[in-house]
Formats: sequence, C-alpha cells, structure tokens
Amino acid sequence: MRAERVAFGTSGHRGSAFDRTFNEWHLIAISDAICRYRRSKRIDGPLFLGLDTHALSVPAGATALEVLAAHGVEVMLAANDEYTPTPAVSHAIVCYNRGRTTGLADGIVITPSHNPPDNGGFKYNPPHGGPADTDVTSWIEARANEVLESALAGVTRIPYEKALRASTTHRHDYLNAYVNDLANVLDMDAIRGAALHLGVDPLGGAGVHYWPAIADRYKLDLTVVNEVVDQTFRFMTVDWDGKIRTDPSSTYAMQRLIALKNKFAIAFACDADHDRHGIVTRSTGLLQPNHYLAVMIRHLFQNRPQWRADAGVGKTVVSSSMIDKVTAKLGRRLCEVPVGFKWFVPGLVDGSVGFCGEESAGATFLRRDGSVWTTDKDGMIAALLAAEITARAGRDPGEIYRDLVTEFGESTYDRVDAPATAEQKKRLAAIVPADIKSADLAGEKVVSVTSEAPGNHAPIGGVKVSSATGWFAARPSGTEDVYKIYAESFRGRAALNRMLSEAQVIVDTALAAPSVPGARPASVSVV
Repeated sequence: MRAERVAFGTSGHRGSAFDRTFNEWHLIAISDAICRYRRSKRIDGPLFLGLDTHALSVPAGATALEVLAAHGVEVMLAANDEYTPTPAVSHAIVCYNRGRTTGLADGIVITPSHNPPDNGGFKYNPPHGGPADTDVTSWIEARANEVLESALAGVTRIPYEKALRASTTHRHDYLNAYVNDLANVLDMDAIRGAALHLGVDPLGGAGVHYWPAIADRYKLDLTVVNEVVDQTFRFMTVDWDGKIRTDPSSTYAMQRLIALKNKFAIAFACDADHDRHGIVTRSTGLLQPNHYLAVMIRHLFQNRPQWRADAGVGKTVVSSSMIDKVTAKLGRRLCEVPVGFKWFVPGLVDGSVGFCGEESAGATFLRRDGSVWTTDKDGMIAALLAAEITARAGRDPGEIYRDLVTEFGESTYDRVDAPATAEQKKRLAAIVPADIKSADLAGEKVVSVTSEAPGNHAPIGGVKVSSATGWFAARPSGTEDVYKIYAESFRGRAALNRMLSEAQVIVDTALAAPSVPGARPASVSVV
C-alpha cells in the first residue's frame, strides 16, 4: 500500500507500528539506503547514531546498527547507552567535520520529535549536520522503497550482538562533549552570576540527564522538576485533541510547568528529542513561540559583538512579522525561507545567518565567536538563552516582549486545519499567485501574493497572501488529509478570525477552479 511506503517529510520518515508505517522492514530499508547513499557520495567518516525516549526508538536503533555494521560503517553509539538529543548529534557532526575535507561524518537521529508515544521517526543528517535536503531524502526514499518492494532482497544485515562487538562500532560521549562546549554559545557566567532559580521539565525526553550535568558543570541553581522516563509518557497532560504529545509550545501539554511558574525566575521545557523549546515566565506563563523568537533575536544581535556585521536573521514564511520588524530595527538582513530547518543550513555553516527560527518553537544560533554551533534545531540552547536574557536584562523574556508590543504593535497569530483530499493537497502545493482572485483580506487591500519564499526564491508548497497589517499562508499537511492555514494580524483577534475564515474560502475557491496552463509568476505585488 502507498501509505505504508517510506516517505520523508520535513523531518525524516515518521509513522506508527500500529498503522504499519514504521516497522522493522522500514528501518532495514532506510538504513540500507543510507549506506548506499554514503557509498555513492564517498562519505566514509563515522556515522553518529542517536535516539530519543519513544518506545520504538531503542529497537529501531538496534535494527539500524545491524544493517550499518554489516556494511562496515563506523558507528558512534552513545556512551552508557544514553538517550541522545537531536542537537547533540548535530553538534557532534559539526565538531568532527570542522576543518576536514575528507573522511567526513554524518548521522542518524531516531525520533518522531514531539509526536505521540506510538510513533517512531528516522531522519538522516548529512555531513553539514542538519536535516537532509530534498535531493538527498528523495534518493534515500526511492532506494528504500525499492528494497521494500523486493521484500528486502539483497539487504546485508548481521545479528545485533555481533554488530555491537564489531570493530566498527564505537562509543561517543555525546553528553559531556555537548555540555562542556555550552560556554562557547551562551554566557554561562552571566547566568551563574545572576543566581537565578531555574526550573526545567525534560518532558521525559532525551535530554533528561543533560540538565543535571549542565547544572553541575556550570554551578547553576537549576531544578529538574520531573526526571521520569516512561515510554507511555503517561505523566503528560494531554494536548488539545486528547492525544499525548511532548509539545513544549502547547499550553495543554505544558500545564504542569505553567502551574509552577511562580517558583522560578524562569522555567523551560523541551520535547522528546530536545530540538524544540518552551519558555515559562512569571510575567506571562507560557510564552508563545513567535514572541520568544522575536525576543531572542533582539537580545542576540545586541549581545554578540563577534558575529559578522552582515549576519542576518532566518525565519520561515509562516513565522511572525514581529520578527521582520525587530530585524529591520536592528538593521539586519531578513532571510525568509519555506517551512523546514534544512533551508537554514548554508547560512549557519558560513556564519551569514546568526539566528534561525520557526514558528513551531524550533531555533538555533551561532557560537559567540560567530562560527557554527548546530545546523539542526536546538531546544536546549534556546531554553538556556532565556536564562541569559533574564540575567543580562534583569527582566524575563515575557516582560521584554511587552516592550516590543509597545514599539511595534500587538500581534495576534493562529493556525487552523481545513479538510483536503489528496488531489486538493497536490494542487495546493503547486498553486501560483494567479490562482488567487481575491483583492481584499479582512477589510484591507491585498498587497502581495506569493508562492515562493523571498529569502531564497524556493517554492513554499502553498501560497501566502498579505495585506498592510496581516497575512495568511496555506500549505498542505504532509501526513494528514488537511491543509494548514497560518495567519497573523496586527489589528486584534476579531480581524484575525475574519482573516482565517476568508482564507479558507479563498483557498477552497482557488482549488476548485480549473487549472490555467502556461508559466505564471511565483510572486505578485498589488499596487
């Protein structure tokens, strides 16, 4: 069945064993395809293999090792069988490859991120250390599906115990390598000197043992409020739809930490693989991701004098326009890209982009000296930056965001899902500005319609429609029969609700219209 094939989205292949979308055959096929991809590209350095705390991750890691070892790949497993956050894998790849031109390392992270307990995920990070680009994932996906269709014919694999004892299987201390390097990306002295009482909830994720190590290494007053690792994640409060997700940007999932907000100067959490962050302040409770992105940008570009003078700000097309306003005030260049952290990798590698963030609480930034730290999302440094900000400013990020509202106006932001068939999703992904006929949006004139990101002119897989004080973007879901509508207004909730309602009508009308043949521009400005 097509639904049971390997399919790489923005963050690898994900699925559930119950739906036959993430099982041993998938893992064997993907691992074999990665080995063949490495050989085709002459990637012959070590492969850093990490996994999170989901129930499927440990057995998936064992299967992957059986295939990797059979292919003679030098695999770096975590010392003491520690769980491994996504940023720790990216950090390991970046550090190993620094200054090298041959024998480059790459990595695999086994995680479905913040998704429910029955989910599994498998993603490949090439030598740049970040998420693989579409040309790479398409190659791996095609090869993996060929293997599935052949019932694993020709796949090389050895027993797990033999793979563990193989001369190519090594141990790497991800935890201490990452923790000991943190002072090169954050002002840990300022955090310690401010004597802030900090709280963290790892949400049962892969960084559960990293936080005590960070507190010990840098002598921080940091309390881990929950050290439980339970593959059912039964300790979580359920999300908006009754499902369990370790989503640190969800007020539903973060209820326990929000209730503790007055006990700490600042508190934070990360999801299962620790690539996303959630910040809880005394002033506002859980800070909305878009709000915190803007605060991080303001702080970093005012407190990183060694960064390049032309270092820009990276954001996804569906992130808040408050970022645009803050970036302009700082006199920095804005690089707006499609959804997917892979688009930020080149700018992080060469230092031309100092900070990168997305609306779903994912971010990373450069080392203090302006060199690359990670090329994947890093929830841990984003969380600890909240402590640096509070230490330096004497106020928490929620209070600082209020300053931005006073200066630039108040943003109201939301995302909703609308039903869509597979054919409608396909049409939406290929939509162009000429398909959008509406001249008005929530009582304002439409000033631009685009189907590509202005930062790199790559297709956004949907459409973005903007007025003077707001915008909406629509793009198909990669995993569900829906399309997502993101919207923001600087005219309040009523205007935003009207925008969301009109956006669905505008998009549905465009999807229902017959296709117009011929080349059409990817962006239109209305004057």
